[in-house]
Amino acid sequence: MDLYKAMAVSAAGMKAQGTRLKVIAENLANANSTAETPGDLPYRRKVVVFQNMMDRQMQVDTVRVAKVDLDKKDFERRYDPSHPSADADGYVLLPNVNSLVEAMDMREAQRSYEANLNVIDSSRQMLMRTIDILRT
Repeated sequence: MDLYKAMAVSAAGMKAQGTRLKVIAENLANANSTAETPGDLPYRRKVVVFQNMMDRQMQVDTVRVAKVDLDKKDFERRYDPSHPSADADGYVLLPNVNSLVEAMDMREAQRSYEANLNVIDSSRQMLMRTIDILRT
């Protein structure tokens, strides 16, 4: 695989992980939100679905975000009859966001992003060395 292809694959990976980081940040921002009125649903966690895609022009497989989907996990229920969004039984639905899971996902996405960035940097350095060799 030539260096341009390696850089294109890594750039696609960085773009996908960047989207994942944005979704994680949105999940964390809404981790403690509740519905505004009784009977409404609170924020539902979002997850990123990746997909392999063949770049026909470069003849390499890359990754892309297929879609941002909703997590189907049940909401947490907490008894708080004084809360404005409590139902008739006094329960409040809370988002299905677990901050610890989001932190782990964020760290994984960050490491993947950094690994792809290192591939691009190494490829760039190899290209620059090759150009320097050709100049002499």
